[in-house]
Amino acid sequence: MNSSGFGTIIQIGDVLVSEDVVCEFFACDYAACGGACCVEGESGAPLEESELDGLEEGYEAYSGLMSDAGRARVSEVGFFEVDRDGDLVTPCVARDGSRAGARGEAASGLASASGACAFCHFGDGALCAIEMAGREKPVSCALYPIRITKMPGGGLALNLHCWDICRAAFEKGRREGVRAYEFLRGPLERRFGPEFYEALSAAAQHIL
Repeated sequence: MNSSGFGTIIQIGDVLVSEDVVCEFFACDYAACGGACCVEGESGAPLEESELDGLEEGYEAYSGLMSDAGRARVSEVGFFEVDRDGDLVTPCVARDGSRAGARGEAASGLASASGACAFCHFGDGALCAIEMAGREKPVSCALYPIRITKMPGGGLALNLHCWDICRAAFEKGRREGVRAYEFLRGPLERRFGPEFYEALSAAAQHIL
């Protein structure tokens, strides 16, 4: 670990973790947000190249839970798009600025710029059709609000994305005494392994 003007940085192998990941409280509050992180945003969720085959292989299992607009988008562009930064992301269905349009309830036309994730299931809110079908959703979705950034030297940086749509989740985490890294233990272990989580937990205890 080391400290700087940007706070404490935890280094585990070639992964740098910001102190917010272990210090901030967080626990998803779906009743409050309705899955807004699957609907709002400028592009789809980041994908790792290793996840593309799984998305395609499992499509039959989860496609029936997707919206008509989502299935149409996948038919048009496939299982990923490339965003403005050149990164692989999930395809999106267009939204017209209204929540109904974002949910595909009144959407007319498709676009690759922004909107709801094509893999969403829409009811009273947005849910991941992939997860509903019992399959693993993209790790970037499972890890949110932790964001993974690739560094020039080949390492990774983990930072906490503080978005207003998750305000209720930060408040719920504080009420229940759950830190972000604790709430996201499963996805962290899935992506980085149990030993990584054990090291992160030990560092968190030292900081806290």
